[in-house]
Amino acid sequence: MKILLMIMVFAMTVVNCFAQECCEKKETNILILYYSQTGVTKMVAEELQKHLGADIEALEVTKPYDGSFDETIARCLDEKKKGELPHLRPFKSDLKKYDIIFLGYPVWFGTYATPVITLVNTFKFAGKQIVPFCTFGSGGLVESSEHLKKALPMAKIQSGYGIREARIKKVSDEVERFLELEGYIAGEAEIYPDYSEQKPVTKEEKDIFNAACSGYKFPLGTPITVGSRKAGDRIDYLYYVNGKSPDGRDVESKIYVSVEKNQKPEFTMVVR
Repeated sequence: MKILLMIMVFAMTVVNCFAQECCEKKETNILILYYSQTGVTKMVAEELQKHLGADIEALEVTKPYDGSFDETIARCLDEKKKGELPHLRPFKSDLKKYDIIFLGYPVWFGTYATPVITLVNTFKFAGKQIVPFCTFGSGGLVESSEHLKKALPMAKIQSGYGIREARIKKVSDEVERFLELEGYIAGEAEIYPDYSEQKPVTKEEKDIFNAACSGYKFPLGTPITVGSRKAGDRIDYLYYVNGKSPDGRDVESKIYVSVEKNQKPEFTMVVR
C-alpha cells in the first residue's frame, strides 16, 4: 500500500509539472509601447494596461515635441523638408522578448506620429504581433494600420483600436469591448450587425450628420448615401461623403456617426 501511494504521488507530481510547463509555454508576453505628446494617447495605453496587466513603456524623444498644435505642425514640416526624424531615447524594455506589442500613437498628417516613424525604421518586429491603437482629431486608424503593414512586412499587424480625442471619456468601455471582441481578455461583448446597404440620405439623416459634424474645425464634406445599424442602445450611421482635400482635389470619405439615446449625435471616425 505504501509503495502504491508513493507511485501515485510521483505520478501526480509529474502531471502537475507537465501542466505547469505547458502553461508556461502558452503564456504570451505583451508590451504596451506608445508615444503621447499631450497625454491623451497615454490614457488609452493605461486603460489597455489595466485590462491586460501588461508591461508598459512610453516612447521618448531626445528633443520633445512640447510646443502648441501649430508649433508641432511647423516643426514636423521643417523636419520633413530637411529629411530629418526625431531621435528616440533608449528603451527600458527588451522588445525581443515580447510576442504581442500594442503600439500606440496620436495621428499626425494622416498617419502615426513621427517618433513612431523613427521606431518602425529602426525595429522591424519580425515575427511579432503588432496591435495598433491611436488617438486622432477625425480619423487615421485605418490609414496608419495600412502604413504599418508596409513598413513592417515581417510583423503581423492585427486589428486596431482608435478614438477621437473629443470622445476620450468613453475610452474605458470601448477598450474593454475591443479587447473582448479580439480575444485578448475574457468577456461576452455584444456583436453588432453589419451596416445596412447604402441609400440616398434623407433630410432627417442629413440633419443627424450636420449635428454630429458641424462643430468640427475643418469641413468634412457633403453626405451622399448612408447605411445604419442598431448597436446596443444606440444607432450607428455610415455616411459616404463627397468633399475636397486640402489641395483642392475631389475626395470621397466614409464618416461614422453614433446617436445614443437622448444624446447629441457625434461622429466617431473618418476614413479617407
